Amino acid sequence: MDRITIEQLWQTFVNRHPRFCVSLYMPAHRAGRETEQDPIRFKNLLRQAEERLLAEGLKSAQVQDLLRVPQGLLQDQSFWRHQSDGLAVFCSEDIFHYFRLPISFTELVVAGERFHIKPLLPLLTTDGIFFILAVSQNQLRLLEGTQHAVDEIEMENMPQNLGETLPDGLPEKQLQFHTGTPSGTGNRSAVFHGHETSNETKNRIRQWFRIIDKHIRDLLPDGLSPLVLAGVDTLFPLYREVNTYPHLMEEGISGNPEGMSPEELNRKAWTIVEPVFKKDRETALDRYRQLAGTGQTTNDIGEAILAAHHGRIEVLFVAVGAQLWGRFDSEQNKVDVHDIPEPGDGDLLDLTAIQTLIKGGRVYAVSPGEVPDQAYLAAVLRY
Repeated sequence: MDRITIEQLWQTFVNRHPRFCVSLYMPAHRAGRETEQDPIRFKNLLRQAEERLLAEGLKSAQVQDLLRVPQGLLQDQSFWRHQSDGLAVFCSEDIFHYFRLPISFTELVVAGERFHIKPLLPLLTTDGIFFILAVSQNQLRLLEGTQHAVDEIEMENMPQNLGETLPDGLPEKQLQFHTGTPSGTGNRSAVFHGHETSNETKNRIRQWFRIIDKHIRDLLPDGLSPLVLAGVDTLFPLYREVNTYPHLMEEGISGNPEGMSPEELNRKAWTIVEPVFKKDRETALDRYRQLAGTGQTTNDIGEAILAAHHGRIEVLFVAVGAQLWGRFDSEQNKVDVHDIPEPGDGDLLDLTAIQTLIKGGRVYAVSPGEVPDQAYLAAVLRY
């Protein structure tokens, strides 16, 4: 799995203006016979991209040169063997990035003056993505999850167990632990247990946890998504003492995580974070309804784009899977909406959402039927 942040989004995809940008989205598969179809699907998307670029006025040689790097992925068997649930590819004359992400995208090809990034919003906002930190004496895992998928994040240069951090180990007489056999294996692993841990041992555990906490903050700099701790109960208060991540959940997954698969941890974590996501979204929806008719809300695309551009949107609901084509002239504050996409058009919903995120607003990427007033978007304005 690859990672993408709002900062990277701004620096690479929004704050640069290549002449022609191609954005490709498709579902992918981690294993099974379906993986054989993924390169074929990608080849078809590249063909669509070629047609769109030709329609934008590029010559055939220019199109072939622009798509040369993504075309090379078709022959990379290792690339297709290491997929997540969805694949997003971005290329222009001087930019090429791909992201294998835990979300199954609908097939989409967009070619224009900006990269199209709205399908990524569920992974960039506070509504839908969470992290799991599974900690035991012998193993450390950081997982990124959604309701339907989970992936492990590599923690490079990070001690993977307490022994690597504290070569002297923990004095056994000061730390009660029992051995447990994870399901499906014959290995016995040490598990933190008991309440008679000495102050010296607790301090050593805190030392390890401070190292973990620093790595977490480096890996998750936005600090927007919930973090669920998985481990035996005696570790929870010690980790909370040193934690600096702003959205560590009060409730954790109790028990030795060494015996839990990523999928099991994800299911348990979802039961903890789902009420948080639901409450936040309902609060935002209630605020929109309360302010409707006061001039502090809008579902007009033209007004919303101008508000987003000037940092006036506090909360935005935007439809994923729908596009509204047109152009925005920031110098003249002019918005043109077209029923059929014209050369140079972009998705105005995409533009509004990204500008809202960059200017510090909250975005809820939802299905079209979940947008208030059955509109393409609905916004609460700061003023």
